[in-house]
Amino acid sequence: MQIIFDDNGLHKALAPLTLTRPVAEIRLGILTIKESWVLLLSNQIHDFQIAYETAPYLNVKYAQPSSDEGIRIMGNIKPSSSIVNAVLDLPGNAALYVDNFLVAVKGSGAQKVSLHDVDLVHIQRPWDIFQQNGNAIALDFDLLTANRNSAPLNDTNRISAPENIFVEPGAQVDHAILNGSSGPIYIGKDATIMEGSIIRGPFALCDHATIKMAAKIYGPTTIGPHCKVGGEVNNCVFQAYSNKGHDGFLGNSVIGEWCNLGADTNSSNLKNNYGAVKVYSFESEKMEQTDIMFCGVLMGDHSKTGINTMLNTATTVGVSANIFGAGFPSKFIASYTWGGATSNDRFILNKAFEVAENMMSRRNIELTNADRSILEHLYDNLA
Repeated sequence: MQIIFDDNGLHKALAPLTLTRPVAEIRLGILTIKESWVLLLSNQIHDFQIAYETAPYLNVKYAQPSSDEGIRIMGNIKPSSSIVNAVLDLPGNAALYVDNFLVAVKGSGAQKVSLHDVDLVHIQRPWDIFQQNGNAIALDFDLLTANRNSAPLNDTNRISAPENIFVEPGAQVDHAILNGSSGPIYIGKDATIMEGSIIRGPFALCDHATIKMAAKIYGPTTIGPHCKVGGEVNNCVFQAYSNKGHDGFLGNSVIGEWCNLGADTNSSNLKNNYGAVKVYSFESEKMEQTDIMFCGVLMGDHSKTGINTMLNTATTVGVSANIFGAGFPSKFIASYTWGGATSNDRFILNKAFEVAENMMSRRNIELTNADRSILEHLYDNLA
């Protein structure tokens, strides 16, 4: 069987995260959307292939469908067991809808099947990622911990609502405060929470990730695999392999992979007039009014900030931007920007490759030819 994850027309709408990945590869909750689907599907079917209906330049890394046969799943839908069961029960040539949102299609999809009384977790804009993250953490927490026992926490920690806290083998947590009364707390395999950290759920610390000493983390927050995070963080989602290792505030934000926020980088997540924010749209290529009040930084892969960087409310950063210098840079920082408020040069592509290689090699990961092809496409097309 072929499972096709379809961007559902949201490639530009969910940028900058989707500049370098299909929609289904976005981390939402503990797992990526695709990982949640695969884990639930594999409980019932054991032989299927994964493909992506996405922007053509991404197919160098993410396999395109070999045919139209199989199940086409909308990549912006976070699954629950009831949704997956409904998808697998679809007759031929049928489409599943939840609350009038298309979820999956078999064949022509001519027959409409509706699923009711289900809380749908889905994303359509980048800020939906942090707004929906609490619900997504709850879904993944139940999926990953069902019929399993948590590893123990030692008595140096202070814990509230231990029934909502799950620790994977190999995790190290010492002298921390964990409050699960407001939502589940998941601590992944070989993850570390250092001394003095204060964490309020919903919260996910994924495999091999680290919370630095005396960090203050407000949920709903996800720290993706191999990330290192310190300072004050409120309702953020780090995809993977990114760092915010020092003090500084980050709130209501989504950070891609291989990003680094320099010491004392601070983001505003609320306008002084408490008004709704404008956010840059990669679809219209201009700032657009939203109905949301809280929004910090939406940052694409491989972007970096220097020490003491100040970022305005609802700042959008593309891929491989290097932001530094005094003052507030623009609320839209294009891919391959080199500088900040007082300068706005373009990062040389080979130098951007060099920075990516240097950072990735520290984790023994290679910048592949497919990665280079995607980054070069973005450079040539000024995304």
